[in-house]
Amino acid sequence: MQYRRLGRTDLNVSLICLGTMTWGQQNTEAEGHEQMDYALDQGINFFDTAELYSIPPKAETQGSTEKIIGSWFKSRANRDKVILATKVVGRSDNTWFRDDGSKAELSRKQIEEAVNKSLKRLQTDYIDLYQIHWPDRPMQWGANHTIYRHQEGDSHPIGETVEIMTDLVKAGKIRHFGLSNESAWGTMSFLKHAEAKGHARAQSVQNAYNLLNRTYEVGLAEVSLREQVSLLAYSPLAQGYLTGKYLDGARPAGARTTLFNRGQRYENATAEAAIRKYLALAKEFGLDPAQMALAYVNSRPFVTSNIIGATSMAQLKTDIASIEVKITPELEKRIDAIHIEHCNPCP
Repeated sequence: MQYRRLGRTDLNVSLICLGTMTWGQQNTEAEGHEQMDYALDQGINFFDTAELYSIPPKAETQGSTEKIIGSWFKSRANRDKVILATKVVGRSDNTWFRDDGSKAELSRKQIEEAVNKSLKRLQTDYIDLYQIHWPDRPMQWGANHTIYRHQEGDSHPIGETVEIMTDLVKAGKIRHFGLSNESAWGTMSFLKHAEAKGHARAQSVQNAYNLLNRTYEVGLAEVSLREQVSLLAYSPLAQGYLTGKYLDGARPAGARTTLFNRGQRYENATAEAAIRKYLALAKEFGLDPAQMALAYVNSRPFVTSNIIGATSMAQLKTDIASIEVKITPELEKRIDAIHIEHCNPCP
């Protein structure tokens, strides 16, 4: 396993991060424990979860993934061997996160309630990296990251959020904080407020990054490299679409899109054409298509950790083994040619 420095911290995290969001719906507690055992044995020291999980979000399963990780910590007595990341939800109309039934927002009261609940579910007294799952301010993201449409509305100032996170660090509940689904402007604003008052600094950004969505490279990659804000890349296989398993409308038993019908972002003619070319390229170079896609993410200098997610042990073993695959200059050139022809079809 390879390790990279998380932001400007003294933490060295594994290049592969174990994503956990399927535990509690697609995967049982026992399966989650099996995945964590194997990942740790393979040198993975970085796990990512969220108060939102499992996915898809439901009131009855909210927090289930953190509970599975907590029961594993308790049974294995190995909390010190894992760098643990979790998240607080951003602004949302959902009311099941907070005890008083309030809509979610990043107020001090709600953040403190969220972190205390996560600590209890995780059966730990500290979180290594506490991330803001999505911004508190009105912001269009998800279906299309390439067109910015400005929106006004209620939000808590970024400077206030930085102060709250700083207080959580001082209290020992979290060691560092990070961002997720954030823009270049948002990331730089968090850094500006931290620097102005000597507060805790955002150490990471967890955004989507894969062969079908390289929009992170447009502005945020430079922020990552110049400001040492780590990209924790999620959805590196484009929710499994880069494996080719959903081509021609296929719906494999037990797959996420089959179960939950949540893959529309990756279903368009341009994406399908790009996927077919990436699959053919992997075959030409004698590579597993999933491993090629993951290896590309692994190889980017602005990526600190690549968050994989698997519902079977076979998938997990294949994904972790991607660290052995090298992206040669010739292969990178061919990948870039496909990208130029089919540029970011799934932003």
